[in-house]
Amino acid sequence: MSSSSFTRLHITALDAIVNVNSLFTLAVFVGLSWNPNDPSNNLNADPACSPTAAIAENLVAFHVYSFSSFLFSSLVALALKQAIRLSRHNNHHFSIHYPAAVEFIAARINRSALRAGMLVSGAGSVAGCAFLMLALVNVVQIKLGTLAFLMHAYLTSFMLEMNHITEFVLDILHRLCLLHLLITN
Repeated sequence: MSSSSFTRLHITALDAIVNVNSLFTLAVFVGLSWNPNDPSNNLNADPACSPTAAIAENLVAFHVYSFSSFLFSSLVALALKQAIRLSRHNNHHFSIHYPAAVEFIAARINRSALRAGMLVSGAGSVAGCAFLMLALVNVVQIKLGTLAFLMHAYLTSFMLEMNHITEFVLDILHRLCLLHLLITN
């Protein structure tokens, strides 16, 4: 791979990281604009499984952590992109006002530093997604009830269903045994 296509590939990847982080940052702000304490926006009717104030605090905290991770990732990506552009400018003494003229000129950059920076930027995006997912888990807890209560309700209904299935299978086996006795006699 030529050095010019190597640099263009990295700039394209850095642009993609910044664009994806922008979309996820928009999702963070939409999530922060939602009021979790709105009583008309709640599917939980049982006060025993109502979420605590700590869950609402975690919701906001995870949104803030997510935003800061996306911001960090975007800043690292933009800094790398600018370093590539500046190294092109300094190596070839072209004016910064003509980026099209230097687009195809290879930049002399430390590839290890570039790869490390891209890895750090990607890790920031992954951390932002993880925090955003944890915020969504808290939204589910606020809307439907705490996870402990939901798991208890799920396990109770699962055990009841398993009891019904067991009774059904035993009834079928009993009928098959009766049928077998009728056929053999």
